[in-house]
Amino acid sequence: MTDKRGVLFVPYQDTLALLSVEDALRICEEVYGMHARGSVVLSSPASFKLDVAEGFNNHWHVKSAFLKDIPTTGVRLYNYYDDGVRNTVGNLGCTRYIALSDPHSGEPLAIIDEHWSYAIRSAAAAILACKWMGPRNPKILGLVGIGTMGTNSLRCLCTMYRFEEIRCTSRRPETRAAFARKWSQALGIAVVPKDSIEEVVRGADIAVGGTTSSDVVSREPWLKPGSTFISLARRELDPAGWSKMDKVVIDSWDFNMLQGEFKRMIESGQFSRAQLHGEIHELVSGAKKGRERDDERILIHTTGLVSQDIALAHFLYRNALDKGLGTWLPRAGGAARMAGTGERSTT
Repeated sequence: MTDKRGVLFVPYQDTLALLSVEDALRICEEVYGMHARGSVVLSSPASFKLDVAEGFNNHWHVKSAFLKDIPTTGVRLYNYYDDGVRNTVGNLGCTRYIALSDPHSGEPLAIIDEHWSYAIRSAAAAILACKWMGPRNPKILGLVGIGTMGTNSLRCLCTMYRFEEIRCTSRRPETRAAFARKWSQALGIAVVPKDSIEEVVRGADIAVGGTTSSDVVSREPWLKPGSTFISLARRELDPAGWSKMDKVVIDSWDFNMLQGEFKRMIESGQFSRAQLHGEIHELVSGAKKGRERDDERILIHTTGLVSQDIALAHFLYRNALDKGLGTWLPRAGGAARMAGTGERSTT
């Protein structure tokens, strides 16, 4: 139902107070359940892209979904810079908004800044699969990349496990040293900066790859029996190693096939759908089993589902309404319509 006050804009600072890590994990799991029930309608095509390289390195992505169970309809749009060296996809400076409308009328409801919800969703949608695929009692966590995705993966994992040691690495020694100091103090456990990715991954019970690199980052031989590797982007685990894992689960085969690196891996014969254990919604629904042996090496890989972004945006909208947060924008038919017709506004 639309609100007579107009369209609610929920800015970034407000979203921080409206969406917790626990909320994000719960909502992402609920949306996987919607996919299992077949109550999610995705746009066709699933993703619209506008990429302009020469002199601009500018990238627009637009996706949308209708979630029957809520119900809500939303369109997600974001724009970022990527020249192969600098990538702003996770930065606050890039464009990130979700527009929500009433599916019963098509009238606008809200515009949500999704910097925070995108950042926590990117981690939560993958981390929650550890409920079924994670080790029984992990002690060592390895973080490959400590930017937005690595940091939020740590936040999510700390709601599920109590680690004895956390290893981390990044491109710059000073960055990983600062991260280690901050989180050692915050968590009260050892967070140890390492110089190489292999030092982080080898021997870890859970390892998370969350970098912006387009190159292969981690290698399958580094993964010990019983470990779980969580890949949040591109080629975090060498494609040659996927087929050697005991189980591989992903968020969506169709959405991953829209990604160049994943599609090339499939087309080159390094991995196939037949080798896939399942999609995460099948774990959530119970259609597929999770970890069955303590020594299984398991890969969790996600590319991101717009359905989860829309659900999080709707949660932010409803929560902002309840708490009186956000800024009201005029709808067409109110002051905006009057301004366009020469009529005097009475609002």
